[in-house]
Amino acid sequence: MELVIQPNAERAAWLVASLIARALREKPNLVLGLATGRTMECVYNQLVRMHREEGLDFSLCRTFNLDEYIGLPPTHTGSYRYYMNHNLFDHINIDPRNTHLPDGTAADVKAACRRYEEAIEEVGGIDLQLLGIGADGHIGFNEPLSALLSRTRDKALTPSTIAVNSTLFTDKSEMPKRAITMGVGTILDARSAILLVTGADKADILAQAVEGPITAMVSASALQLHSHCRVVVDEAAAVKLQGQDYYRWIFENEPEWADYHAPQA
Repeated sequence: MELVIQPNAERAAWLVASLIARALREKPNLVLGLATGRTMECVYNQLVRMHREEGLDFSLCRTFNLDEYIGLPPTHTGSYRYYMNHNLFDHINIDPRNTHLPDGTAADVKAACRRYEEAIEEVGGIDLQLLGIGADGHIGFNEPLSALLSRTRDKALTPSTIAVNSTLFTDKSEMPKRAITMGVGTILDARSAILLVTGADKADILAQAVEGPITAMVSASALQLHSHCRVVVDEAAAVKLQGQDYYRWIFENEPEWADYHAPQA
């Protein structure tokens, strides 16, 4: 695991988008795992800008989202399919047939979960998985006590997750209480991962996830086991980290980060 501290949320999102863009240029048929939420909107804004201004090509890219609510049709403004179309897919040259989300309206949810795992396997697995972190340390909808080897499955959401996410619904009563999510094991199978964390409200859980013990109570802590995971955070989220000085030294001195020191374009 590598941890990079950036001055602010905007710069952190720019760095994550730049890492994704580099991976896509190196492998045009990249299989990209995607996340949703407010934190990711800045990343997708940057990717759209890179597509429009720099010609970043998504035509061969394939995507798999972490999760989707159970019971919401794709046209519902609260669904993650709607979110992805609105924030990214409708603004880049990706083939819609290459964009995948779990089927939250499937008659047989468990069969849909198995098909999702199979679809990921059929394309050779995920090359780069983008992640955010929940207030209780969940990645995807892998709520506390999720098995660290779990696969794509249906999950009951915690009351705290429902309370936070319902603020994104015009009618809070429409917020689902269940979702389909990639499992922790599915996420760990990705060849590389990037976790983006911003804001002072995530400082405590970030420190637990990256510097604390690996535990099913904080599913993001399983990323400590990943052989190629980069964690990008802003100063506000980094305040509780014990290794801040070392993380800054690595970013300033390691050759792999040299191209990312210039002021943001």
